Amino acid sequence: MALTYYHAEPVANSLKSMIPLKEKGLDYTSRYVDLHKFEQHQPWFVAVNPEGQVPVLDHDGTIITHTTVINEYLEDVFPDAQPADGPLRPRDAVGAARMRYWNKFVDEHVMNYVSMHGWHRMVGVIARNIENGEFEALLANIPLPDQRKKWATARSGFSEADLANATDKIAYAVDKVERQLAETAWLAGDAYTLADINFYAHCGMMVERMFPDLDIATRAPRLVAWRERMTARPGVAAALAGEDRTAPGLRTWTGHVR
Repeated sequence: MALTYYHAEPVANSLKSMIPLKEKGLDYTSRYVDLHKFEQHQPWFVAVNPEGQVPVLDHDGTIITHTTVINEYLEDVFPDAQPADGPLRPRDAVGAARMRYWNKFVDEHVMNYVSMHGWHRMVGVIARNIENGEFEALLANIPLPDQRKKWATARSGFSEADLANATDKIAYAVDKVERQLAETAWLAGDAYTLADINFYAHCGMMVERMFPDLDIATRAPRLVAWRERMTARPGVAAALAGEDRTAPGLRTWTGHVR
């Protein structure tokens, strides 16, 4: 059994599938893909994933992409490798359904809106520092049309209306999570699951730094306590300690300056 995990810095999508690898105690080879050098669009990586996106899991030559799919795959293939406090995917149908409900919510209603702010603040800075001719050449190497459009938009800047709408969506998500945590210890119930990992990686770990105007400490104290429990988990801490080549000036929005 050979696992290779292609990833960027430990935040968002790359963190989302790195945490289960650590929580399950799986041996794997780490391959850092430097997004700031556009390695994800270079021929060697596009040969691994034609979409030119990280992360990617290579399991004995089988390529698995998209983090929610990767995480469920790890549960299917390594069902007995689990943290001490129980499986990352509930074994009962109701628990699994609740976990998938929250995963769907994060994937469809949280991730893209947090990502917009991240691209505006970080990727936009990178894109604007590239000369016009070089930038057009880089765009031409991006396999997915939507990603080419996103890079171009980041360079010109997202509209204030779009950014405000994204912030409203995040506020709604924060309030929704806070209400859930008033009823259960974790998002999908009384057990820690992949749903918690998903929300933590895409929003929970850095929401205060990214959206200070939301006053998270006052607005969502249960979320803050949940985040501290998440961060204290050995598997999460090990994932957060992973390699990060992001320039320090571009790293602060994640809340994990190292």
